[in-house]
Amino acid sequence: MGSQCYSACTIQSLNPTCPSSSSSSSVIFALHKPQIHSNIIQNYTRRRIITCSSNSRRRMASVAAMNGVSSSVEVGIQNQQELKKGIADLYDESSGIWEDIWGDHMHHGYYEPQSSVELSDHRAAQIRMIEKALSFAAISEDPAKKPTSIVDVGCGIGGSSRYLAKKYGATAKGITLSPVQAERAQALADAQGLGDKVSFQVADALNQPFPDGQFDLVWSMESGEHMPNKEKFVGELARVAAPGGTIILVTWCHRDLSPSEESLTPEEKELLNKICKAFYLPAWCSTADYMKLLQSNSLQDIKAEDWSENVAPFWPAVIKSALTWKGFTSVLRSGWKTIKAALAMPLMIEGYKKGLIKFAIITCRKPE
Repeated sequence: MGSQCYSACTIQSLNPTCPSSSSSSSVIFALHKPQIHSNIIQNYTRRRIITCSSNSRRRMASVAAMNGVSSSVEVGIQNQQELKKGIADLYDESSGIWEDIWGDHMHHGYYEPQSSVELSDHRAAQIRMIEKALSFAAISEDPAKKPTSIVDVGCGIGGSSRYLAKKYGATAKGITLSPVQAERAQALADAQGLGDKVSFQVADALNQPFPDGQFDLVWSMESGEHMPNKEKFVGELARVAAPGGTIILVTWCHRDLSPSEESLTPEEKELLNKICKAFYLPAWCSTADYMKLLQSNSLQDIKAEDWSENVAPFWPAVIKSALTWKGFTSVLRSGWKTIKAALAMPLMIEGYKKGLIKFAIITCRKPE
C-alpha cells in the first residue's frame, strides 16, 4: 500500500454510513484516484450522446451506467484489500515495539480528569480502561450471569482477551488482520496457561469466521476506526452476539455535527486526512452515526459516553516514551509505516484539544 491513499468516493462506496465527499467524513485521500479514467470515459460518452437519437441515447446511457457500476465495484474491492494489507503491515511492524515499551494492551488508558499522572501509571490505566468499560456496560460479576464466551474483535496481541478470560473464567477468541499479532497473542496465552481457553486467528472483522449468536460478550477495543464499512462492521458485531449478549464498542470518532451543520469544516477534514494517511484509517464517523447503526440492527439498551477527557494524558505519554533512546531507536528500526504513525501522534493531540476527535464508548444488548 505504501503511500497510496484512497479517494473519498471510493471510501464512500465502501462505507455508505459515513458522509460522502461533500460532507463530514470526506477526509479521505486525494492522492490515489482510480476514478479519473472512468470520468474521462463518461465525459466522452456524454459528448457522443448529444449527436445520437433518443433510443441510442438511452442505450448508451445504460451501458455507461453499467460500466460505471462495474468499475466502482472493482475499484472498491481492490482498495479495501489494499487498506487491509496496510493495516496488517503497520501492526506487523509496530506491535513488537509497543509490547516492549507499553506491554500487551494496545489501547488508551483511562485517567481521572485533571489527575497528575506518572509514567509508571500508564499500564495500570490501560487495565482501568477495561474495567471502566465493563462497568459502563453493566457486565455482571454474578457467577450465574457473567460472560462465558467472548470475542475480541481487533484483538492486537490479545491483552484484552487474556484479561477477560482470566477475570470471568471464560473462553475467548480474538481476531486480527496481522499474522504477527495473532502468533504473538497465542504464544502469550500459551505461556500464561490459557491455551485451552483463548485462541487467536487472522480474520476480517467485516466477515467474521463465527456462526450466528456465538458470544455473550462482543468486545471491540479501538478497532472500529479501521473499518471501511461501519454498517457491515456493526452488523457483524450484532450477528455474532448471542441473544441477551452485550456489545462493547470503544472507538475513535469525529465530533457529532450540530443540527445546522452538514459537514465538518475544511480545516477539520484536513487534520483527519493527515491522521488517516498515517494510521491507515478509512472515513471517520461520529458517535451519533454508530448509535443509528446499532438502532438499525434492533439492539437494545444503547448508550454512549465521551471519554475524551479521560484519555487526554495518553498520547503525550506515548510521545514521551517514543523520545527515549530505546523508543527512538526501536521506531527507526521498525520501518517506514511505524515512523509515519509516530510522526502523526501530535496530530491526535491536536484533534483532541480542538474537540474534533472523540474517544467514545458505546454499549448495547442483543434482544433475548
